[in-house]
Amino acid sequence: MTWEGVQVWDPAQRLGGQLRILPGAMVGWDMGAALALGRSLGVPPLAMAALLPASEAVMVQKLNAALAASGGPSFRS
Repeated sequence: MTWEGVQVWDPAQRLGGQLRILPGAMVGWDMGAALALGRSLGVPPLAMAALLPASEAVMVQKLNAALAASGGPSFRS
């Protein structure tokens, strides 16, 4: 873990309402909103841009797997 990673983790936990969803597909976070949130929280933009996409990819995969396992909406990554 790096200090930048710790800084990015907090905004990543707050992005639940900033999902990009298409019919039949959960595709990720609204990165414009994510970067604005990070900026508001004082996280360096370079850290957000460098680290957030990897977190987003894991979130998409795990959320879609959980929804599929629960019989929820059919999202795919």
